Amino acid sequence: MAAVALRSCRKGLFNNLINGGVANISTKTLGGVKWKSSVQYVSRPELPNLAYRRVKGKNPGVVFLPGFGSNMSGQKAEALEEFCRSLGHSYLRFDYTGHGLSEGLISEGTIGTWKKDVLFVLDELVEGPQIMVGSSLGGWLMLLAAIAKPEKTAALVGISTAADHVVTAFKSLPLEMRKEIEEKGVMKVPTKHSEEGAYTFTTDFLKEAENHCVLQSPLPITCPVRLIHGMKDDDVPWHISMQVAECVLSPDVDVILRRNGQHRMSEKDDIKLMVYTIDDLIDKLTTLV
Repeated sequence: MAAVALRSCRKGLFNNLINGGVANISTKTLGGVKWKSSVQYVSRPELPNLAYRRVKGKNPGVVFLPGFGSNMSGQKAEALEEFCRSLGHSYLRFDYTGHGLSEGLISEGTIGTWKKDVLFVLDELVEGPQIMVGSSLGGWLMLLAAIAKPEKTAALVGISTAADHVVTAFKSLPLEMRKEIEEKGVMKVPTKHSEEGAYTFTTDFLKEAENHCVLQSPLPITCPVRLIHGMKDDDVPWHISMQVAECVLSPDVDVILRRNGQHRMSEKDDIKLMVYTIDDLIDKLTTLV
C-alpha cells in the first residue's frame, strides 16, 4: 500500500507540473534552486564533442535519445528531467553529432555515427544499467545500444520507434523510383517537422544504414520493453512497433497504441503516458533488486 501511495504522490506532483505547462516546467524554481540542468560538453579523441545535460541521482537512471534532426531540448526530454528529479533518479539527455549543441554536421552523420554516440554516453557519462527512452530514430538507436551493451540496459521505452524505417521506405519504392534516387544520389522523405518539408538522405547514408537494420531476425534483448506509438503517425508507421515487439526475445514486452497519437507524441496526455510507463518500470526494476 505504501508503494502505491508513493507512486500516486509522484504522479500527482508531475500532473501539476504538466498542467502548469510542459514548456515552462524546466525554468521553474524550488527553494531558489533552478530546476534546469546546465549544458556540459564531453570531448572525445578525434570525434566531435557532445553536448549533454545531466541530473545525478539513484539508479536505474534514465537516458533520453532524441529523434533525427531533433535535440535534447524538446518537450519530452525536458519533462522527463523534471520527473526524474522529483523521484531522485539520475537522468541524462544529450545531442547526437551534428544535432543541437553538439559539434559536427548532421549531413555527415550516419546511423553508425549516432550509435557510437549512444555507446560512448553509456560508457562514459552514466553508471549502471539505464532505462533508455528512444524517440523515433532514438528508438532504433536504443535497440542497437541494448544489443551492444546489455549490461548497461535495464529497460527500453520506444516512442514512435523508427527501427529500419528509412531503409524500409527506400526498398518499398517502385523500382523506377529507386533507380532515379540512385542516379541522383539523394532520397527526400516528406515531413512536416522540417522547414524544407522533407528530410534528405544520401544513397551513401542509406547503404550504411542497411548495415544497422534490426528487424530481419530475433533481437537478443531480454529486458523489459515498452513501445508507445500513435496510430495517426504520418512519419513512422505504428506497425514498426509491432514488428519490434515480435522480434525482441524478452518475455516482458508491451505495445501501447494511441488512436489519435501523432509522431512527436508531445501532447500533455502523451507525455503523461510516457512518464507513467517509466515510473512503472522503475518500480518494477527496484522491486526486483
